[in-house]
Amino acid sequence: MKNIKIADRTLCTEDSQFSFKEKIEVARLLERLGADTIEIPEITNFRTDALFVRTVAAFAKNSVISVCGGMTEESIENAAAALKPVNHPRIRIELPVSTVGMEYSCHKKAPKMAEFISGLVSAAKAKCGSVEFCALDATRADAGFVFEIADAAVNAGADIITVCDSAAEMMPDVFADFVAKTAEHINGKAEIAVMCSDKNGMATASAVLAVKNGADTVKTAVCRDITELETFAGTIKNCGNSCGFESGIKYTELNRIVKQIMWITGKKAERPAVSPVANDEEAVMLDRNDDKEAVTAAVKNLGYDLSDEDFGKVYEEFQRVADKKRVGAKELEAIIASSAMQVPPAYKLVSYVINNGNIISATAQITLMRDGEEQKGICIGDGPIDAAFRAIEQIIGHHYELDDFQIQSVTEGKEAMGSALVKLRRDGKLYSGNGISTDIIGASVRAYINAVNKIVYEEA
Repeated sequence: MKNIKIADRTLCTEDSQFSFKEKIEVARLLERLGADTIEIPEITNFRTDALFVRTVAAFAKNSVISVCGGMTEESIENAAAALKPVNHPRIRIELPVSTVGMEYSCHKKAPKMAEFISGLVSAAKAKCGSVEFCALDATRADAGFVFEIADAAVNAGADIITVCDSAAEMMPDVFADFVAKTAEHINGKAEIAVMCSDKNGMATASAVLAVKNGADTVKTAVCRDITELETFAGTIKNCGNSCGFESGIKYTELNRIVKQIMWITGKKAERPAVSPVANDEEAVMLDRNDDKEAVTAAVKNLGYDLSDEDFGKVYEEFQRVADKKRVGAKELEAIIASSAMQVPPAYKLVSYVINNGNIISATAQITLMRDGEEQKGICIGDGPIDAAFRAIEQIIGHHYELDDFQIQSVTEGKEAMGSALVKLRRDGKLYSGNGISTDIIGASVRAYINAVNKIVYEEA
């Protein structure tokens, strides 16, 4: 039975900006799930990024921690320094090999590219025992050139060669044939990994066929435009016996952990509508009379392992919600998602008053607390949500581009709790905030403040 290794790239996502605590929690969940490799982006701020890697090293004892080495010897040295306390360290060199990609990203033509890659891989190998070369956009390059680049990387010390269908250029069977020829050319000198774009919805099919044709590792992510972790792992579980392969993923925890990561990444609208845990409402049913011990037991029953600080935030939010309704499994998970793993709040919601109707303009009066001082904002808007967001902007003195806004019901019925997702863009980065309330305007206000707090925290 062939063991398929899974390298997860959720932390490398480009469309979400994680807080430090969120990154730690995602890594912890991936280690708990049994991901063979946890991939981390290039070290850009050594002080904070190295601290993150050291923190992950303290609990990630089984997974390989892979850091992108960038395109300079200095960036490779930073990656190696950050990886020093890691049990199983790896440096990745990720470079395009298509003509357009090489000239745009590296300003190099084919003759110079092999030499450039060889130098970077050699520098990485001198600093770390395990080195991977990722041939980005490989399916849009000449096959002979891909083989040449792979030879250069292997000769320089690469242990893994990753073939990437970055543009979803190939159908699954064609990509599998491409991988088979690459594996045949390398002839066991290095492992073969694949990263497949899911633009056409066929990433899992491409990955499975690639495995059957020589690939050893598949790169996945939660809610990313490559092979989705839950879909691919589920395929292995369902088809592995007949296809002759398996993985080390803990399938009994797969749905739950993926759902938790979705909440963290701000993708809750894409999570499964019903999970085995959340479907069992009788497993959790709390009210305002339940104490910390009862809430702690319920949180653990849902599979969450929170710090004392995070549990304090969850319990405070639980009390607010429980004053208005009973709290089941779905509500409690929403409370955890919106309260735990959050940055220290610069702004706290004190109160909000919204006036709206079909014959009056919507107005919002918001009161926030910052540094012990109450600050008020009053604005007119195009509807109650717009008015509320404008009032918050008036208080903070800044306008952020609203990239995404979603609202949905956490549960059903007249007493359903509303959940809101807000994504704000600042300097090209996205900051997501979650909010919950028994009324959807309150949930939206809390989500917006949550996202603003992340921005303020990073600026500080």
